[in-house]
Amino acid sequence: MCPSDQKAGVPIWVAIPVYNNRNTVRAVAASCRALLDHVVVVDDGSSDADVPSLVAGLDVTVLRHQENRGKGKAILTAARFIQEQGGIHMITIDADGQHDPADIRAFLPHLAVDEPVIVVGVRNFDTENVPWSSRFGRVFANFWLRVEANVTVSDCQSGFRSYPVSYLNRLRFRGSRYDFEAEVLAKAAWAGITIREVDISVLYPRPEERVSSFKPFLDNLRLTHCHAMLILRQMMPWGHRQLAGGGGTDLSILREPRKFVLSLFKEDATPEGLARAAAVGTLFGILPILFFHTAVILYVAIRFRLNKLMAVSIQHLFMPPLMPAICIETGYYLRFGRWFTDISYETVFGQYKDRLLEWFLGSMIIAPLVAVLIGVFIYGVATAINRVRYAHGAKEKC
Repeated sequence: MCPSDQKAGVPIWVAIPVYNNRNTVRAVAASCRALLDHVVVVDDGSSDADVPSLVAGLDVTVLRHQENRGKGKAILTAARFIQEQGGIHMITIDADGQHDPADIRAFLPHLAVDEPVIVVGVRNFDTENVPWSSRFGRVFANFWLRVEANVTVSDCQSGFRSYPVSYLNRLRFRGSRYDFEAEVLAKAAWAGITIREVDISVLYPRPEERVSSFKPFLDNLRLTHCHAMLILRQMMPWGHRQLAGGGGTDLSILREPRKFVLSLFKEDATPEGLARAAAVGTLFGILPILFFHTAVILYVAIRFRLNKLMAVSIQHLFMPPLMPAICIETGYYLRFGRWFTDISYETVFGQYKDRLLEWFLGSMIIAPLVAVLIGVFIYGVATAINRVRYAHGAKEKC
């Protein structure tokens, strides 16, 4: 048994999903096999070479999909196989050679038998040839996971991570390709599975040498659909099935005034938390959900664990008549290409159905725009206040 296996003391496997990586898969598999006894390569319908022959003689298991089913499906195929073999944890690593298998050692201290934990390898982007799309994609994915599951992860798009296979196999997923790796983190957090991070290195080849199966239009469309479905699910009034401790959303707070009041003293008052709450309160405060603004904002704030005081209070900045008038003007311009100037009792109240339509149309543009501006403003103010407090505290200590 390899020394690293003995150190971990648990059955740990490495899974390598492969799709048309003939130039790198053998080196990756060999390096992983030098560190751990159990390595499974999942050939996801590769057409560039015969994968079993590429890894022949390495003492690794090869599973095969007859056709390309996506990276997510390959990972789940490996997870089911590993659980059948008695494995507890599965470390996934891409076959394209961008990850250093030696970084597997950083994962091992976190993999205990009795602890359901996903460990994400955070790539060091302070290196050469990192594509702009990868930098932007990481920020984008991190933001949406924070919204969907109230979990902060520094690199949601990293494919170098570990999973507790018995828990992973009990979750259900829609995504099967690059969207899987975003979906699995949100659903794992909902289920109460702990998410941790370790630092890893990354090697990006020069653009002319890069091989990627990522399809910008289709895969970005899948990612957008994935995040939309996760947000809609999080807004539903029923909780998530718990597989481990933690997670879930306690909606009983709506029925217990005393509990609700006490919770207000435990709000997320970080600059990021205040900015998110202000943006959400602004967004729903501007939308034409007549007479239900406060209820909707409060519900969304509770579901997404936002600062309820900030979210509910900020809406008062956008009460009638100013903001509805701006939205109506915008909506009228969208419909007719000119501004609404014939303001009278008849045009406002006699034609209220038209004005409601224009309010709705205008709010689709004004609400998200103002929400972003307010969020940025609140973040800046909160950050400045924190700096003043820190400076004042440091001065007092001196």
